[in-house]
Amino acid sequence: MKTNTNLIELIKELKTLSIKNKVGIWKAIAKELEKSTRRKRAVNLSKIDKVANDKEIIVVPGKVLGNGELKKDITIAAYEFSESANQKIKNKLTIKELMSKDPKKIRIIG
Repeated sequence: MKTNTNLIELIKELKTLSIKNKVGIWKAIAKELEKSTRRKRAVNLSKIDKVANDKEIIVVPGKVLGNGELKKDITIAAYEFSESANQKIKNKLTIKELMSKDPKKIRIIG
């Protein structure tokens, strides 16, 4: 059972937005965030840089870790960022901030 009220509220907002806008990606992100802490995604910058395309918007429904470098111009939205990832990423957003921008094309990585 989730006890983090901020996370619970974010999951509710994602599901509501998915229904309101008829966009399944928000529901998929909510489902990932509902997973137990041990099963949540943790992704290094090196993996993001390897699989993402330039100018792409990437969502990590978990934590972004700072191992590696970003050589591409990528916007990353995540639930959490490690301190080292925070220092290395220029274009970063929280998932909530990304929701308010309502982008047309995003991709989940994990």
